[in-house]
Amino acid sequence: MVQIIDRRLFLAGAAALPIARANAFPASAVDDEPFWKGVAAQYDSTREVVHLENGNWGMMARPVLDAYERNVERVNRDTSYYTRRGMIADWTAARDGLAATLHVHRDEIAFTRNATEALKALILGYNRLIPGDAVLYADLDYDSMQACMDSLVARRGVSVVRIALPQPATRQSLIDAYAAAMAANPRLKLILLTHLSHRTGLVLPVREIAAMARARGIATIVDAAHSWCQLDMTLADLDCDYVGINCHKWLGAPLGVGAIHVRRNALSAIDRDPANPASDRDTIQARIHTGTIDFAAPLTVPAALAFQAKIGGARRAGRLAALRNRWVDQVKDVPRIEILTPHDPALHGGITSFRIAGKTSSADNVALAKTLLDRFRIFTVHRDGPAAGSCVRVTPALFNTMADMDALARALPLL
Repeated sequence: MVQIIDRRLFLAGAAALPIARANAFPASAVDDEPFWKGVAAQYDSTREVVHLENGNWGMMARPVLDAYERNVERVNRDTSYYTRRGMIADWTAARDGLAATLHVHRDEIAFTRNATEALKALILGYNRLIPGDAVLYADLDYDSMQACMDSLVARRGVSVVRIALPQPATRQSLIDAYAAAMAANPRLKLILLTHLSHRTGLVLPVREIAAMARARGIATIVDAAHSWCQLDMTLADLDCDYVGINCHKWLGAPLGVGAIHVRRNALSAIDRDPANPASDRDTIQARIHTGTIDFAAPLTVPAALAFQAKIGGARRAGRLAALRNRWVDQVKDVPRIEILTPHDPALHGGITSFRIAGKTSSADNVALAKTLLDRFRIFTVHRDGPAAGSCVRVTPALFNTMADMDALARALPLL
């Protein structure tokens, strides 16, 4: 379990860290346990269980929670006196900081309440489809986004192509699966790509697949809800026109913050939200209409960005992968245990799902997750949807320890 220690251990060490990416940190950084104890000390995680279901949303670190509480207090105290006068400047600064971190232009980003809202606007608003065209998604894509793609049959008169991604997967087999689908469907005009699957943790080579699609005149909409801040990446790395992200997952911002990204030269392909007056400026913001929201949540994004910058993207991604590898390495050769995410570091982050051989139903995996909780006090979650059957998802976070992962590794052979 996570031990709560003095936050000064983290703050003192983190203050000296440069804000950097790629190879800025030595490989040993992911095993620097005093550093990671300091990071863990910034989270008030439950002591009731070994908490390995952190994919639903991310916990705010204490400095972020403190900032959020201050923002809630101000919005509650000043209400419209603030929101109609000074808030827009603060909101814009938060948006600009997010855009800079994502390496995109500030006019290509708008806040949403979550990635689902962003992706819904992109899928339903994509206006380049005509009757007879085809759209494609895969078995590992998010349920709500699959439903949006299916709705295009009635909305746009298109046909839907669904593929099952290879398991076990390799980088080339994933590229080949999409290449084969493109070749088999000459009317294909739109593809949904999930960068990091919430079902199994599989990471797609999105940049390569999107480039292949672009050469055929096919647009791609990318679900990066789980990849941003779990992997060391920016939107510029994906080189895609349309992306939805979450800020309340791996960035650790408050619940209710996501973002939509549309490149300037692709904006006209996404319809304006009908709730926005035609007289409004034709911007990315015109593609979203949320109504009144929790204003304090987006205003807290700068605090979340600052906290994560102290850790560093490469260090954070490396630690999450190391936590994943800690349990996977101990059970990958155990009979009956199927690890669903490849060990290739380019194809996984921190999330990885497993299956017990022969147990492929939803009920089977609900029962497995329940046994882990009831018998071993390890909290996970079952996932449905993969073509080969249901599974149990393991999602470590920065407050987890190597001891937590060892506890899981000891439990799995006993299931």
